[in-house]
Amino acid sequence: MANTSQRADTVFVGGRVFTGTGPAPVDAAVAVGGGRILAVDDAATVWSLADAATEVVDLAGGLLVPGFQDAHVHPVVAGVQMLGCDLSDQRSVDGYLAVVAQYAKDHPDAAWIRGGGWSMDIFPGGTPTRGMLDAVVLDRPVMLTNRDGHGAWANSRALELSGIDRHTPDPADGRIEREPDGAPAGTLQEGAMDLVGRHMPLATPDEAYAGLLAAQEHLFALGVTGWQDAMIGVFPGNPDNFDVYLRAAREGSLRARVVGALWWDREHGLEQLPELEERRRTGQVGRFNATSVKIMQDGIAENFTAGMLDPYLDGCGCATANSGLSFIEPGLLAEAVCALDRSGFQVHFHALGDRAVREALDALAAARTANGVNDNRHHMAHLQLVHPDDIGRFASLDVAANIQALWAAHEPQMDELTIPFLGPERAALQYPFGDLKRAGARLVAGSDWSVSSPNPLWGIHVAVNRAVPVEAPNAPGTPEPCAPFFPEQALTLAQALTAYTAGSAWVNHLDEVTGTVEAGKYADLVVLDRDPFAHPPLEIADTRVSRTYIDGQLVFAATD
Repeated sequence: MANTSQRADTVFVGGRVFTGTGPAPVDAAVAVGGGRILAVDDAATVWSLADAATEVVDLAGGLLVPGFQDAHVHPVVAGVQMLGCDLSDQRSVDGYLAVVAQYAKDHPDAAWIRGGGWSMDIFPGGTPTRGMLDAVVLDRPVMLTNRDGHGAWANSRALELSGIDRHTPDPADGRIEREPDGAPAGTLQEGAMDLVGRHMPLATPDEAYAGLLAAQEHLFALGVTGWQDAMIGVFPGNPDNFDVYLRAAREGSLRARVVGALWWDREHGLEQLPELEERRRTGQVGRFNATSVKIMQDGIAENFTAGMLDPYLDGCGCATANSGLSFIEPGLLAEAVCALDRSGFQVHFHALGDRAVREALDALAAARTANGVNDNRHHMAHLQLVHPDDIGRFASLDVAANIQALWAAHEPQMDELTIPFLGPERAALQYPFGDLKRAGARLVAGSDWSVSSPNPLWGIHVAVNRAVPVEAPNAPGTPEPCAPFFPEQALTLAQALTAYTAGSAWVNHLDEVTGTVEAGKYADLVVLDRDPFAHPPLEIADTRVSRTYIDGQLVFAATD
C-alpha cells in the first residue's frame, strides 16, 4: 500500500524487489521519504510520488532487498583486529609470520604485539608453537587469537611474563597445549587464554572506538544495517565494549541498529543478575539496546571442547574419555535461564555440541514451565551438532536457530580437524538447517565475524549450496567447489535470505520496523548488482552490494 500523502526523497526503479513477505522477488518499484518506505507498488504509482528533487536510483536489473542484519557478530573485536596485527588475509605459516614481523618492525614502541585471525587448519593438529613466533619476535611478548576466538598463540616471552611453565595446571575451562616435557607449547585453548590475556594491555577506549567505526563501515559495504553484538562486557584480551557502544550511540556515530548481548560471567552465578539489569537500564541509548544476555555453554569441536553427548574419537577412530566441556553446570544453567527469562532478558546461547544444545534447550524448557510463555525471543547460535531428538524442540519452545551458514561446508578445518574426531555417523548430523526449517524452527542468521567473513552473501551461498565460494577465506584452495556438505540440509535462496533479514530483525525485536520491504517500515535497504534469483545457485556469491541505505540515507556506494 502506498502512502500518497508524502513526496518521495528517493525512488528505486528498473529491477525487482525481494520484499521478504513472500518466497520470490516481485516486479515493483519502491518510494522512500522521511526515512521510511512510502510505497512498494507499480512504477506508475511510485513515479507519482516523485518530483524534481527526488533522487532516482536505477537498479539496472539488480535486486532491492531489506538491509541484512547479523544476529551474531563481534564488530569491536573485529575492528580492533583490522587495525592491529591482522592475520586474517593470510593462508600460510610464512604469511602469518611475515605479518607479525612487519607489524613488530612498524611498531617498535608497542610493549605487546596483539592481534589475531589465524586458522587452526594451517598448523599440524591445529596448534602453532611458541618457537615459530620466537623466530620473528623474541624480545617482546606476542599473543594472537585464532579466527574463532577459542584459542591463542603466544611466544615464549608472553608465556614467561605470565608465569606459565610446565608446572602450571590447566584451568577448569581450558587447556595449555604442551611439549613432551610438559612445557607450554605456545597454544592456549579456551579459558587458558586468560592466563596470558590478564597480563596483556587492553585496547584503549579510543582504539576500541576506532575499531567499532571501522567495523561499521566494513559491514555497511556488505549491506549489513543492523546486528546483535554477541559479547558485551569484559573478556580475555578485550576492553569492555559496553562503553564503546554508549559513546558511539551518544555521539551519533553509531548509525546501525544494534542489540548488545551482555556477557554472562561463567565463574559467577545469580549474584550478577542485578548488575546485568543495571546495565540494561543504562544501556539503551540511541540505536544501541543492551537487552540480551550471552551464555557460552561450550567450546568448539576443533579443539575438543564442544560439549558432546558421546566422546570424541582419537586419530585411530577409537573413543576417548573426552566429551568436551559444559562451562555452566546444567542445574545452575537452568536456574540462571529461569531468572534471566523472568527478568525479561533475551538469552543468546553459544551452543555448538549436541550435549550443549540439549542443556540449553532443557534450561529454556525449565524457564517456560516456571515463567510461562513470553516474547523474550531466546536464540541459540552455532548449532554444529544437534541430536535428531532435539530438532523439533526449537519450534515447540519458540527458540530461534541462529545459523552461521558459512561453516556448513567441506573446508580444511572441517575435513581435517573435525570429521575424523566425530566419526561419519555423527558428522552427518552437522548444521541441520534443512531439518530445523522443516520442523518449524525460526531461522535467523549471523556471521560470528571476526571468526569468519561477515559477508551475508557468502553465508547465503553456503546455506543454499552447502559449499564454500572459491574466493572465501575458508575455501579449500581448489579452483572448483568441493562436493556439497550433506546437501539434504540446504535451504532455498528465499529461506536463507529471509533468515538474514526478517529472521534476524525478529530476534532483535525490530521486525515491526525493519526486515522486510513494506510501506511504513524504516528504509533500511540494499541494492544488489544482480538478481541472484535469476542466476544459477552456484553464482550467488558473485553478487555484490552496490548501495546500502539506513533510514533512506546512503551509507555505502560501490565505486566500481
